[in-house]
Amino acid sequence: MRTGLIAQKMGMMRLFTEDGTHQPVTVLKMDGCQVVAQKTTERDGYSAVQLGFDEAKPKNTTKPMRSHFSKARVSPKKKLLEFRVPEQNLVDVGAELAADHFVPGQKVDVCGTSIGKGFAGAMKRWNFSGLRASHGVSISHRSHGSTGQCQDPGRVFKGKKMAGHMGARRVTTLNLDLVGVDVDRGLLFVRGAVPGSEGGYVTVRDAVKKAAPEAAPIPAGLRDRSAPAAAAEPEAAVEETAAVEDGGEE
Repeated sequence: MRTGLIAQKMGMMRLFTEDGTHQPVTVLKMDGCQVVAQKTTERDGYSAVQLGFDEAKPKNTTKPMRSHFSKARVSPKKKLLEFRVPEQNLVDVGAELAADHFVPGQKVDVCGTSIGKGFAGAMKRWNFSGLRASHGVSISHRSHGSTGQCQDPGRVFKGKKMAGHMGARRVTTLNLDLVGVDVDRGLLFVRGAVPGSEGGYVTVRDAVKKAAPEAAPIPAGLRDRSAPAAAAEPEAAVEETAAVEDGGEE
């Protein structure tokens, strides 16, 4: 089992395939997802990876949390989550995960907080049909009807589907297709809808009911921080060469 990722739901769009058909996808942004801490069996009793996502201002971070981030040498984060992993799949503290942690075409599980609907009736909340439109029914057309039994047991069972608060709960959508990955911009394109509103945080991990792809990087797909520095070296060398040539001409 590999670690998952923290992402932000950006919205929905569609992607066209080679044969011209379009697929509705949800865009998830995971750029800047870093490892903040490790939990080991010897010290904590279990093994896990703590990830941080979305930059936070230091003035809006408490002193204990600033110390926690300073120990890991990472900038403060708005969102912290842990992912249980075996000890052989632990990721080094400070490492930044990349979008190629997942392989296009694989199945993923996305977990988020559903949109809150407030107090809702039984028809909206549980898809009840309601009462009849005529034949003696008045006023209570959208009511849920009878909820109890006879004299025995003479009460309403716990968990009965009735009107109440709807939404604002943790929802996990299983076996979603990962259509594409944009490593440069840190974007994941998941086919279909995922729980939560735009701008909300979600977790993405390998599908637990499907076999993990063989091409998936283990323990994780990490961003190569040395690439930008290496790309900048030739430019610096060109500038130094130009300066030397200008000085020689003078």
